[in-house]
Amino acid sequence: MFAFILRRLMQAVVVMVAVAFIAFLLFQYVGDPVVFLLGQDATPEQIRELRSALGLDKPFFVQFWHFLLNAVQGEFGLSLRQGAKVSRLIAERFPATLELALIAAFLALLIGIPMGVYSALRRGTVLSQVFMTISLLGVSLPTFLIGILLILVFAVTLGWFPSFGRGPTMQVGWWSSGLLTPKGWHHIVLPAVTLAIFQLTLIMRLVRAEMLEVLRTDYIKFARARGLSNRAIHFGHALKNTLVPVMTITGLQLGGLIAFAIITETVFQWPGMGLLFIQAVTFADIPVMAAYLCLIALIFVVINLVVDLLYFAVDPRLRIGGAKGH
Repeated sequence: MFAFILRRLMQAVVVMVAVAFIAFLLFQYVGDPVVFLLGQDATPEQIRELRSALGLDKPFFVQFWHFLLNAVQGEFGLSLRQGAKVSRLIAERFPATLELALIAAFLALLIGIPMGVYSALRRGTVLSQVFMTISLLGVSLPTFLIGILLILVFAVTLGWFPSFGRGPTMQVGWWSSGLLTPKGWHHIVLPAVTLAIFQLTLIMRLVRAEMLEVLRTDYIKFARARGLSNRAIHFGHALKNTLVPVMTITGLQLGGLIAFAIITETVFQWPGMGLLFIQAVTFADIPVMAAYLCLIALIFVVINLVVDLLYFAVDPRLRIGGAKGH
C-alpha cells in the first residue's frame, strides 16, 4: 500500500512540474508583463528597472525555479488587469466554483444512477426509451445552448429563477457561501442544472452499460440458481459491482466540472474561477491564466490520487496484484 501511494505521489509531482512549466511559458511567450504594467509610454530605463525587480533579466531556468518556489507557496504575482494579488482573486472566486460543481455533481449522481439502473433493468419500457432519448439530447446539445434555453424558459418566460449572478452570500471565516441563504439556493439552481446535464447523461449511460455487463456474468447466473430474489441480485450484487468503475469516472468528472464550468459561469455570469479565467484571457492577464492552469491541474491530480486509493481499497484484485508485484 505504501509503495502504491509513493508511486502515485511521484507521478503527481512530475505532472505538476510539467504543468507549471507550461504555465511558466505563458510569461515568456504570451505578451510582456513589463509592457502591461508600465504601458506603451515607458522609457527603456523604466523597463530595465522593472525587469530587474521582477527577475526577468535572469536565465530561463533560474526564472523557472523561482516560479516553482512561488507556485508552491500559492503566489503568482499581481493581476495585470486588476492590480491585486492573484492568490487573493483565486481565493475569492474558488468558493463559488466549488459550490456550483458540488451541487451539479450531486444532482448528476442523484438522478443519473437511478435512471441508468432503471434503463438496464427495464430496457423495453417506454420510460426507458424516454431516458435514453434524454441522455442523447444531453450529450449532443452544447452546454451554452442548454443554459440559454433554461434561462429563456425558467427565467424569462416563467420567471421562476434569476438568470444571472450568485445572489447574497454569507461569510464563514474566509469562505463565502451562497448555500446559507434562500436566495443563494434560488440563484444556483439553473447554473447547477446546466452544468449537471452532461454529467448526468454520461453517468446514466455508464451505469446502464456496466449494469447490463454485470448481469451477464456467471456469478449473477449462480445467484439466480441459488434462488435469490431479483431485488437481492440487482441491488445487492449487480449494482454494487457496477458502481466501482462509476466511482472512478465520477471522481474524475468532478475535476472536469470544476475545470470546465467556464461556459456555464459565463452564460450565467456566475462569479467563479471560470469567469475570472475568461476575463483574464480577454485581457491577456498572464498571472491569472497561469494560476488557474496550475490550480486546475492540482485539483485533477488530487482527485485522481483519491480515486486511485479508493479503487485500490474496494477492489481486492489490485491489492493482490500489488502484493505479488512487490
